[in-house]
Amino acid sequence: MTGGNRNAPLDQRNDRSEVEVSIAPLSLPGTLVHPAAGQGIVLFAHGSGSSRLSPRNRLVAERLQRAGLGTLLFDLLQREEASNRGHVFDIRLLAERLALATDWVRSGELRNRPIGYFGASTGAAAARIWRAQRCRGSGRQRS
Repeated sequence: MTGGNRNAPLDQRNDRSEVEVSIAPLSLPGTLVHPAAGQGIVLFAHGSGSSRLSPRNRLVAERLQRAGLGTLLFDLLQREEASNRGHVFDIRLLAERLALATDWVRSGELRNRPIGYFGASTGAAAARIWRAQRCRGSGRQRS
């Protein structure tokens, strides 16, 4: 769980791995970079027409990684699902996938790390809906 050499090019860091975000019955591909000691992780919720391989999202992730944060870039939809525009714009489905990915992170070695979210377009909407549902479910008041 060490941050590795944060100034090294990403391909030379030892904390980057290709993962499968297993949210039964699905398995969504992703790229995980572990945070530096004591830091949190940012989950990316991509917008419509984007993916974990998007140069723009990877640039943002790289900047966060250089600050010591971990990142999880993963696709909210499987390839077959992404070709269906109905799924691409199904914000509730995307929010559910984001919630399940959060559970996946919480069930592993990063369980005690703070989690943040970075979203754009439909991904941002999904993150807001998931967060609102979570606040309602926990009985916490929104500020």
